[in-house]
Amino acid sequence: MGIDVLVSDDLHLSRFALAALLERREDVRVVGPAESNSAALHYAETHRPDVAVISFEGEDSDAITVAEKIAHLGCRSMLLATAVTRSVVRQAFDAGIAGVVERSVSPRQFVDAIHRVHQGERVFDAELTVAALNNSDCPLSAREFSMLEHVARGDTVPEIAARMHLSQGTVRNYLSSMVAKMGARNRIDALRIARDSRWI
Repeated sequence: MGIDVLVSDDLHLSRFALAALLERREDVRVVGPAESNSAALHYAETHRPDVAVISFEGEDSDAITVAEKIAHLGCRSMLLATAVTRSVVRQAFDAGIAGVVERSVSPRQFVDAIHRVHQGERVFDAELTVAALNNSDCPLSAREFSMLEHVARGDTVPEIAARMHLSQGTVRNYLSSMVAKMGARNRIDALRIARDSRWI
């Protein structure tokens, strides 16, 4: 029996290319190509494909949330990402998503990842996953790292305080500590260092 694969990508050409690549395989059947993540979720809820491939383009995307919901339906889901950071790996791993594959992989590696996910494996870059889950070379505490993620999303001090249920003064103290520990000049420089290190 073949693998029913749902492909979700909001770029028509990219979606078509992925579907065409997979349809060349006798053991893969592309079902319900979706032009948006919400369409992918709706399709998964009604048809239950074996594997859902969800394109992920950045932190503002709802791809991780949708892939998590699809995974909870009993379908295996994986992200196809333009760039993979430790933050993305950590979020995807914690959400029960079966894998994260970079767009830079070869067609053979992409198809192999789908097969492995279908067989019940979790497909993540081993080195990046260990670094993400252990946060091994990041000097920040879990709370400081959470602050850094909020800064990366463009949140202001009042917004961070409201979301983390802290006073604004406490948030400023954490941010100052974060900047000092990273040897950065300011929050923007701290964010640059974090991105260069692929922490976020």
